[in-house]
Amino acid sequence: MVRTASAAGSRTGKVVHGTGRRIRRATSAEGAGESGLAKLIELHALNSFGDMLITVALASTIFFSVPTGEARGRVALYLLITMAPFALLAPVIGPLLDRLPHGRRAAMAMSMLARAVLAWTMAGTVAGGGLALYPEALGVLVASKAYGVVRSVVVPRLLPSRLSLVKANSRVTLAGLLATMVAAGVGGLLHLIGPGWPLRGAFLVFVVGTLMAFHLPHKVDSAKGEQRAVLHAEVHAEAAPGAEAATGAGAAAPKASLRTVGPSVILALRAMSALRWLVGFLVMFLAFLLRDDPVGGLQPTLALGLVALAAGTGNALGSVLGSWLRTRGSEATVTAMLLLATCATAAAALWYGVVTVVVVAAASGVAASLGKLALDALIQRDVPESVRTSAFARSETLLQLSWVAGGAVGILLPLDGALGLSVAAAVVGLVLLWTIRSLFKVGVRRRAGAPRVA
Repeated sequence: MVRTASAAGSRTGKVVHGTGRRIRRATSAEGAGESGLAKLIELHALNSFGDMLITVALASTIFFSVPTGEARGRVALYLLITMAPFALLAPVIGPLLDRLPHGRRAAMAMSMLARAVLAWTMAGTVAGGGLALYPEALGVLVASKAYGVVRSVVVPRLLPSRLSLVKANSRVTLAGLLATMVAAGVGGLLHLIGPGWPLRGAFLVFVVGTLMAFHLPHKVDSAKGEQRAVLHAEVHAEAAPGAEAATGAGAAAPKASLRTVGPSVILALRAMSALRWLVGFLVMFLAFLLRDDPVGGLQPTLALGLVALAAGTGNALGSVLGSWLRTRGSEATVTAMLLLATCATAAAALWYGVVTVVVVAAASGVAASLGKLALDALIQRDVPESVRTSAFARSETLLQLSWVAGGAVGILLPLDGALGLSVAAAVVGLVLLWTIRSLFKVGVRRRAGAPRVA
């Protein structure tokens, strides 16, 4: 028995070691290991793993453990609380990143450490599900969203010469999605031991993440050439007629700012806000709808599982497609994703059933994932490097606010599948028309220009 156990342990160790080596080889490909992007990919996977463990613990307490009516009130309160981190991020986190760019590694580490402490504290209160759980959950959300904004700012600093920003972001996102899927299973198993065990697991994950954040390259904290910026759609001053001649004649170059970000980025940001709104709406609306009235006569757990699987698969597919995406025609890409989401949502409203609900979940996942990568490509193409990191911080904040707004609408609407999906189709359809109109004005660049450097 000892020899058998020893042999089994040896085989398991070899499998684990081999798997770790293959993961490290994949994350370090195409120069990502030399640039430090591989370390960020691994850190983001760890972050997603920990966040999912906390989500499993909260969902079991706030959503599944009480009747639908009471759960709806609890989730509405939880969603209302989630507005606080977004309201804080917009006026505080962005300017703070502009003023204190040298502390990005410390900011990511502190977000991990804060969630480690809060996860350990929540492990003692989650079983009762009392009001004390909500301020603790608020702290977790603030730290998580702050990490997300800082991470989006850090990626361009670790970009290898052989990778585009689109590919780099798709790798980071895909690593997070894979880690989330694994964490969902691990969290479910830990929950069988007790409601606090997923949170204790999250504590360990975030402690490791705190240490890993300080192992990111020092250039993450570099602020060379960066300036503050404000999102606004105007034509680039340096692209204006005669600007080049004036500069050549000795005139001072215009100060780079996001007031000159250009209409293409605004077009994509508007479209992505609608897609994030749709994702937030579907998450909240379908969660309660399928629990109260499962589609096709399925069991509630099975119906929710199918939708979650479809959405996760769509997100992963969008990230994989993003690794092949070039910066050509990014305006058309994000418009096409909005069209896909609109058509899928309208079809689900007209022919509400198992197939259409699964399709709209998958389509929204693909559209949101690939659309975000197209937006990143446009920011890389059109925004000068001196304000590019600030652009990522502010755009991410706006997209997160859109998700919360969509979730709020999903909670407030009556639990009627055709009605809710019709409202969603109308909202994204209106934004689609607006986007198409803007697309004709902007046009589509067929050649990918080099990243702008101020």
